[in-house]
Amino acid sequence: MVQVFKDARKEAFLNQEGADRPLKSPIAPSVVEAARAYRMGRLRQKMAEHDCAALLLYDPINIRYAFDVTNMQVWTAHNAVRYALLLADGPSVMFETVAGLPLWEGVDAVDDLRIATPWLYMVTGDRAEEFLKKWADEIADLVRTHGGGNTRIAIDKCEPAGAFALRDRGFDILDGLELTERARAIKSADEMTLMRWTIRVCEAAMARIYENSLPGRTEQELWAEMSYENARSGGEWLETRLLACGANTNPWYHECDDTVCREGEMISLDTDLIGPYGYCADLSRSWTCGYTAMTNTQKRMYAQALDQVTHNTALLAPGMSFAEYNAKSWRIPEASQAYSYGIALHGVGMADEWPVVYLHHINEENAYDGEFEEGMVVCVESLMAEEGTESIKLETQVLITADGPERLDSFPWEEV
Repeated sequence: MVQVFKDARKEAFLNQEGADRPLKSPIAPSVVEAARAYRMGRLRQKMAEHDCAALLLYDPINIRYAFDVTNMQVWTAHNAVRYALLLADGPSVMFETVAGLPLWEGVDAVDDLRIATPWLYMVTGDRAEEFLKKWADEIADLVRTHGGGNTRIAIDKCEPAGAFALRDRGFDILDGLELTERARAIKSADEMTLMRWTIRVCEAAMARIYENSLPGRTEQELWAEMSYENARSGGEWLETRLLACGANTNPWYHECDDTVCREGEMISLDTDLIGPYGYCADLSRSWTCGYTAMTNTQKRMYAQALDQVTHNTALLAPGMSFAEYNAKSWRIPEASQAYSYGIALHGVGMADEWPVVYLHHINEENAYDGEFEEGMVVCVESLMAEEGTESIKLETQVLITADGPERLDSFPWEEV
């Protein structure tokens, strides 16, 4: 029975043309183009709602959302060398590295492509203030030219010196993260087509891990299967390295190392995968090493985790407030509360996103107002453990529709 179950997963989720081949996207370019146009429209809509003359973007995920052009996404997330400026009543301007300029050939989304002026110390040294002045003067000139007298600039990320320099030039600085998170929260049908394909790639990667979940394999060896399948199928990166076995699963957040997995131990993982087209597949599963039958304790923990995910998924509906959702959510046993994940769900798009709804027993001190809307995608989470047990990590990705929740992933739960 175990072998049949294992083979069924392999047949269903690995490339049916052969596990030695990458998955190839069937998505037409017109779908990608429509998603790009929708995303730019969402940003401009939110700029109008917030009465912003300009939106300055440094986060590479937000730049990808706006223009769909990437350049060293992980590296530029912590090295501020490229940025974009959207003018409410003017052009979209991309400031790119010199080496990155060829990436923009044939891209219609940007109206004005310029060479960036980075001013971080790593690349400017003791001339940082000189380059900061040049940067701020250029931004200020564009906003004054196209802003119609509006001095409000929303910024998603910026080192303090940059915000101070723009403020000294007479501009009001707003939190651009609220604007961009709200824009990204509602997905179009074309975005969902792209996200579904990332989930397809992610589940093929999970199938590779499952196929190799044998005694003697290390956590790192198993996680490498995730990286391999994602990279060869056009994916981009993994946000974490969350795969653990046995005692390493509790407490959670142990990232994979050279620990050898032993027969019968739980293997728990959280994908956090940024796949093709820049979309995220954030799924979690747990199973036993060597496909053994679960112990009674493992079964009990797993059944509780699955109950939580199933119950909390079924609640989702447009118009439901976060507070109502929390009040109706599955109640975690007291013995597991100290080991729980902290959140009941979070948004997801090109990465983990707003909103975050906290678990019932910690919600009072962390809760904020809001309600679910049609077109949101959320990941419903569970982490179930007690003192001295292994952790069971389960998570499903869900589209909120007018008719209720639609699960986007299909990789099977374990049979308990």
